[in-house]
Amino acid sequence: MNAQATSGAEETRVLVVEDDRGIAESLVRGLRRAGYVVEGVSTGRAALSAPSPDVVLLDLGLPDIDGVEVCRRLRARSDAVIIAVTARGEEADRVVALDEGADDYLVKPFGLAELLARMRAVLRRRRPTGPEILRHGRLELDLRTRQVSVDGRAVALTPKEFGILECLAADPGRVVSRQQILDRAWDAHWYGPTKVLDVHVAALRRKLAVPGLIETVYGHGFRLGAAREQS
Repeated sequence: MNAQATSGAEETRVLVVEDDRGIAESLVRGLRRAGYVVEGVSTGRAALSAPSPDVVLLDLGLPDIDGVEVCRRLRARSDAVIIAVTARGEEADRVVALDEGADDYLVKPFGLAELLARMRAVLRRRRPTGPEILRHGRLELDLRTRQVSVDGRAVALTPKEFGILECLAADPGRVVSRQQILDRAWDAHWYGPTKVLDVHVAALRRKLAVPGLIETVYGHGFRLGAAREQS
């Protein structure tokens, strides 16, 4: 087995959703050589009915259901890593896919080595080696199920909001820079305005409803503070 298959790849199930037969067969062969357990389907309906994988390589230009819609439905029911594999290189298409739950994207044509590197990077972010439960005061994060609660009350977060909170909860009190949060909760290829982070942090504060929990450290970033008691 080659070196790329020695880091747990053989335990990772990948679903390739691609209607171009030549591309699909090439991806399946390459991923299997790298040690992954791979299944290939060519339609959105087949992707939605397939057993839940660990990673989905999702073509956005499917013949039956738009790939972005497939991404949205998959994310609503699964915490699988979703990488959009697409010929759509426009920024708007990438933003829509990421907002609907994709963890990363690749624009065709691309090399297998780059795809494997992207998969490893996203899996590292989504499979932390530390504890699966993070607690800070009234806050609890389950990293395996990606569920959040405050005082036992479940709080529904978007993937981006969860990513931001996970960054902060990994080391409460430590200031996490804006760029570090963008790299983790979006991806390393985000070049948009950092003000988008402020919008998501504001929404996160409203949903958590814990005054003083997320502190802004002006000129540096954000951190989890000691939440103020509600009067």
